[in-house]
Amino acid sequence: MGAPVRFLDSGDTALVVEFGAAIDQAVNERVLALDAALSAADIPGVVELTPTFRSLMIHYDPLRIDRAALVARTLELQSQTTVAARALRRWTIPCCYDLPHGEDLAEVASRLNLSPDQVVDLHSKAVFRVYMYGFAPGFAYLGGLPEALAIPRRAQPRPPHPVNAVLMAGGMSLIGTVAMPTGWWVIGRTPERMYAPGRVPEFLVSVGDEIRFDAVDAESFDRLEARAAAGETLARAEAL
Repeated sequence: MGAPVRFLDSGDTALVVEFGAAIDQAVNERVLALDAALSAADIPGVVELTPTFRSLMIHYDPLRIDRAALVARTLELQSQTTVAARALRRWTIPCCYDLPHGEDLAEVASRLNLSPDQVVDLHSKAVFRVYMYGFAPGFAYLGGLPEALAIPRRAQPRPPHPVNAVLMAGGMSLIGTVAMPTGWWVIGRTPERMYAPGRVPEFLVSVGDEIRFDAVDAESFDRLEARAAAGETLARAEAL
């Protein structure tokens, strides 16, 4: 069952159920299992559930259910929940590491005492897990970055990165769907739309899915970008 959970208040309308202190697949599976159990239970007063790497935030209406009752019901469900393998997918997503898309690649390679080709090889061969969405719509936080690519964030944020940039820092990778300043390093860009408001579903991948990046050159990126802009889904998915 893992370590006991902790209940932490976030204001008077949200309760955080914390499962651990590390980014770990087993911890994340417990988070997702409780998320599924609470969703299925449809408890009156529970407004929304927000899963993260290691915790689940339960937004609730205190006029419909009080904290003690919510904790008791959550503990009951958690004790009955079995963490089992789920039918998930592994996605293969194109990524261009060439300039102008991999604009920080050379500096990252220098800081890691690797060649740019070695960075691309390590990143594109890794199998990443989608741990959570956060910060902005479609921002998929990916665990599974090889230790050889571990690099801290920038000392100072850089100017806004391009839409759909593939970033790296702090032992993780990330696909940034909205252009904004960042302390992460931009090592590539995907033409795929991880978030598309007019698409069903709007988010391409699910939490718990796996991702691998398929390295493509700049010319291929331009062709794929045109297809994605026309509404085509470029990523390939296989069941796990």
